[in-house]
Amino acid sequence: MSEEFTARNALEAQGKFNPSVVAAMVNGKLMDLLTPIPSDATVTAVRDDEPAALEVIRHSTAHVMADAVQKLFPGTQVTIGPAIEDGFYYDFSRPDGKQFTDEDLQKIEEKMLEIVASDQPFRREIKSRDEVRQLFESMGEKFKLEIIDKATGDLSLYRHGDWVDFCSGPHVPSTRFLRAVKLTHVAGAYWRGDERNPQLQRIYGTAFASPKALREHMAALEEAKKRDHRKLGKELDLIAFHPLAPASPFFLPRGTKVYNALVQYVRGLYDKVGYDEVITPQIFDTELFLTSGHLPGYEENMFLAATSETIEKGAAAIAKNPSNDPKVIEQHMRDHMRFGVKPMNCPGHALLFGMTRRSYRELPYRMADFGRLHRFERSGVVQGLTRVRTFAQDDAHIFCTLDQIKDEIAQFLDLVYDVYRDFGFSDVRVVVATRPEVRLGTDEMWDKSEGVLIDAVKAKGLPLNIAEGEGAFYGAKIEFHLKDALKRSWQLGTMQVDFTLPDRFDLNYVGEDNTEHRPVMLHRAILGSVERFYGVLLEHVGGSFPTWLAPEQVALLTVSEKFNDFALEAKAELEAHGIRVMTDLSGDKLGAKIRKARMLRVPYLGVIGQKEVETRGLSVRSRDEDKDLGFIPLADVISRVTAEALPLSQRKS
Repeated sequence: MSEEFTARNALEAQGKFNPSVVAAMVNGKLMDLLTPIPSDATVTAVRDDEPAALEVIRHSTAHVMADAVQKLFPGTQVTIGPAIEDGFYYDFSRPDGKQFTDEDLQKIEEKMLEIVASDQPFRREIKSRDEVRQLFESMGEKFKLEIIDKATGDLSLYRHGDWVDFCSGPHVPSTRFLRAVKLTHVAGAYWRGDERNPQLQRIYGTAFASPKALREHMAALEEAKKRDHRKLGKELDLIAFHPLAPASPFFLPRGTKVYNALVQYVRGLYDKVGYDEVITPQIFDTELFLTSGHLPGYEENMFLAATSETIEKGAAAIAKNPSNDPKVIEQHMRDHMRFGVKPMNCPGHALLFGMTRRSYRELPYRMADFGRLHRFERSGVVQGLTRVRTFAQDDAHIFCTLDQIKDEIAQFLDLVYDVYRDFGFSDVRVVVATRPEVRLGTDEMWDKSEGVLIDAVKAKGLPLNIAEGEGAFYGAKIEFHLKDALKRSWQLGTMQVDFTLPDRFDLNYVGEDNTEHRPVMLHRAILGSVERFYGVLLEHVGGSFPTWLAPEQVALLTVSEKFNDFALEAKAELEAHGIRVMTDLSGDKLGAKIRKARMLRVPYLGVIGQKEVETRGLSVRSRDEDKDLGFIPLADVISRVTAEALPLSQRKS
């Protein structure tokens, strides 16, 4: 192997290098054209118009942005600048402490375009760790020094023009490939994501291979702003937030109707497929989370609880052995925080299963729980309903034998696809996430859990995608990734195979041979977090929930107050058939009433005037058909709405 042999050399030898090539796949790994590779490596070209090129284009654009920022705002320090799913970002620390403004972003973008136009090649250099440290120390880049200090061996630098960064790549050959660039917004970020560290400014942007692709993306972003569930949640009187309950949503009456409908929908599934719903405590002795393994590995995301008794004992311990060392005092406090607020249901379900002597005849035993969960999410990552500190899951755990796993997973796969179709999600991708670096259990257990999931997906004939190292710390899992109406991907449902918790809780069942055996524990959720699913669905439908989920299915609007009596009669009759109804009996003009009801996205508007009273019907407008349906007798309105008041999977063909 020659140290000088690169992907570009290989492609040139194949006659497959041309000016549109920005990177290469080398033995299946994305690399730039400059990195030395084995001479016998399998190399294929990545052109600038291929999806794989986006990561390289965006990472390179992040470098150009950082270059522009430091040219315009001397003394600004850089930290990290990765490519992300829809673009890139870079974190900065300004010496003057000022915030980047929209005007600043415009100037930065203009400077970036100057750098792009200058066609500066990206150059890769390999230096010793000491050389790299000395370089960034001379530049005053203290954040980079922290990263370098954790690195080992020789390191790579990338330069374009006179700007340099410590980086592993890959990068495009030259800045000229960065033709379509847009900076989008600024957000706060803590160094290394820790609130105890300095606060930085994160500039987000995006980049594409062509201006046309960028324009399409920006149009999609504008549509996403209109559909933002936080905006819609406020406009439609669904949800609210208050600073005294950070990252913890309030569901208003209209929003609660939708929330309850989601939960009731899942409860209906449980009745059909044999789940027993349970209610488990919110607060447990921390011994439970030590047994499960959550406390050692998940403590920073847990809320710990204290009583006056444990506070008194902790204070007495500190007084008895006073110390000026914060770490010592912190440990005293931790030792006396005896209770934890549950962040997930699985330890409680393991505890509940183990309370009773079980027989193989009871398996599979399917235990469901909508219990409220609490997780301490950092303030920098919480976002509306999609990342909260309090939520419920359509959570269930299946205790079964090894021989039953395959059938349980197959049944669950069928169930999941039916559910997602009911909510209008048609693009579903199945991903099997394998063992992470930090995990519980033996390699043999992991081989079993990964193998059974992969076999189950293949048996269903579903396309298989593997996410290496992305499994839970206790077992491999299937993830369901859904694309919404804006083609954004969301990971919602999951099925996890767990051989570890049954061991840690010493769970057993009595087999046919009258001896004890260890069950397997399957963790599964379809919606996942109900709050998160709610937010995703709200954006997917743009606030127009399907009739069976809408807070109100019919709005009755009177032409004048003299028709209010019939409106109330119609309301009572509709409600007697299970239809959710709102009425506007105010003295407002009919046009104003119609606008208000349409703003609330009510599926059917029923106008009531003299004719409707005399003939006992409604003049109906359909939201989904976007047209007036004319006069419909009340009995026919009831038939029409009740037919749509069930999910698709429950309607008669």
